[in-house]
Amino acid sequence: MTIIWILLIVAVVIAAWLIAVYNGLIKAKNRTDEAWSDIDVQLKRRHDLIPNIVSTVKGYASHESSVFTQVTEARSKAMQAGTIDEKIASENQLMGTMKSLFAVAESYPELKANQNFLHLQQELADTENKVQASRRFYNGNVRDFNTKLQVFPTNMIGSMLGFKAYKFFEAEEEAKAVPVVDFEKKPEAPTAPVPTPESATPTEETKPDNQ
Repeated sequence: MTIIWILLIVAVVIAAWLIAVYNGLIKAKNRTDEAWSDIDVQLKRRHDLIPNIVSTVKGYASHESSVFTQVTEARSKAMQAGTIDEKIASENQLMGTMKSLFAVAESYPELKANQNFLHLQQELADTENKVQASRRFYNGNVRDFNTKLQVFPTNMIGSMLGFKAYKFFEAEEEAKAVPVVDFEKKPEAPTAPVPTPESATPTEETKPDNQ
């Protein structure tokens, strides 16, 4: 009987440990999924802004069709992405094409002065700031979850329970900077050269009046 009780106690302890590990991983996974949901909201807002920006730029630079096509195709690909890995890759590609679009806008002073374009650009910049904040929060949860999944003894049963590590949402170098058009920049007025003593125009010497 003593051996049976010992085995029962060991079985209960192991079961309790497995339940605790499983519940801990579930909680960490849910926090990570919720963090991604925050990113997804901002990405959808980004997707909604882009067509209006493209339409406004097209009104001034209709011949830049290749840039508009690249942005439109990248947006469509980002919206159709299924997994988190696919979304991360497609969003980085999308922001790369947006930099090209804003580079086109830099060449059109009238477009840069357009109030609608200014408003849309500021809306996009605000959205990108929120994406970055959500991305940092998500990456923090990914770090915590992946660490929990890798440490001993959880790493022995994590994969057996069906848990997989998450991928960090790291922006590529060309997509890190928020596209910004400088609406305040004005051409500097040329400054007149300061005359030097050598270049000064000689003046006639004053002759004394004859008395």
